[in-house]
Amino acid sequence: MSYFAPRYGFVCDQVVNFEVVLANGTVVNANSTANSDLWFALKGGSNNFGIVTRFDLKVFLQGKIWGGTIYNPIDTLPAQIQAFVDLNNATSYDTNAAMINTYGYSNKSGRWTVANLLVYTKHNRIETPPPDCGKCSPSLQPHKNDHVFANPKASSSQFFLTRTYGNDPVFLTQVFQIVNTTLQTFSHAPGLQYSLVYQPLPSIIASYGAANTTSPNALGLNPAAGPQVLALQAIQWANASDDALITAAAKKIWQQVDALALEKGLQRRWIYLNYANEDQDPIGSYGAQNVEKLRAVSRKYDPTGLFQTNVPGGFKLFGKGEGMGGGAGLGTM
Repeated sequence: MSYFAPRYGFVCDQVVNFEVVLANGTVVNANSTANSDLWFALKGGSNNFGIVTRFDLKVFLQGKIWGGTIYNPIDTLPAQIQAFVDLNNATSYDTNAAMINTYGYSNKSGRWTVANLLVYTKHNRIETPPPDCGKCSPSLQPHKNDHVFANPKASSSQFFLTRTYGNDPVFLTQVFQIVNTTLQTFSHAPGLQYSLVYQPLPSIIASYGAANTTSPNALGLNPAAGPQVLALQAIQWANASDDALITAAAKKIWQQVDALALEKGLQRRWIYLNYANEDQDPIGSYGAQNVEKLRAVSRKYDPTGLFQTNVPGGFKLFGKGEGMGGGAGLGTM
C-alpha cells in the first residue's frame, strides 16, 4: 500500500521484472514474458519462491504533494467516520486522494484522539488543500498528542492484527465501541498505546492487479466487491508481564468484531499480509484458486521445499505436516 495506490495500485503492481535466485542457485528473471507464473506469484506470495536480488519498477513523474496529519477530539468520531465512508464510497473516486484514519488511546493521557493523515498526490495543486478538508478543521494542536502516536520503543511489546470489512458507517462506529469497552480491561498497562486504524480500499485499487489485467497479482482482491475498509489493530505496551492479558483481550476484540461483521454481511475475506498477526493466514485469504497457483509455482521453482522448511519467518504455502505433493519441479539447472 502507498499513497499512490488509487492511481497505480499496490506497489507490487508496478513491478515489471524480478531478478530471483532460486533454491538450486539459478538466477532467473520473472516478468510478463519470462517465468510469468513466478512473476505473478511474487506479487503477494511473500518469501516462498526465491531470493529477489533486483526489482525493476514502472516509474512516473511526480512533483510535490499536499499532505499532513490533522488531530481532532474523539467526540468528532461520527463525522470522522461518515467522511471516511463517503470518500471510500465515491462513485468516481478521486485517485489523487489517500488517507489513514486513526483512533489512538494512550493511558498517559487517559483519552482517545482522532488523527487523520491526509495526502493529495496531484502535483499541480500543492497550494490548495484537498476537497472537503475544511470539514476536518483541527481543534487540538499536534504537539499535545505526540505521546499518543509515538514511535514504539525497541523494548516494548507489540501486537498487530488486521481484517477487511465492508464500508459501513454504523458498523465502523460499533467497532470503535467494542474496542473502547474491552480496552478498559487493560488500559492500566504501563506504556499502553492503542491504535484502531481504518484505510480506504476503493475498487479502483483492486482493479490494477485483477485477474483479467495484463499484470495480475496474487492478492485475490475483486473490484466487483465494491469499496472495502482495511482495519488494523496496533498495540504497544511496556512490560512483558502484560503480554498474555493484552494479547488475549486484543484477540477477543476482533472475535467480537468478526461476529458482528458476519451478522451484518460485512465480513470480507482478504487479509493484508504486511499488517497480519502471526496467527492469521493472509495467503489463504487470497482464495483457493490463487493459493493453488502459488503452490504450483512453489513446486515448480523450489521442488525440494527449501523456502518452505529452511527459511524462517513469513507466511508459508503449506501447513505443518502438509506435504508439497505432486507437480514436476525444475530440477537441477
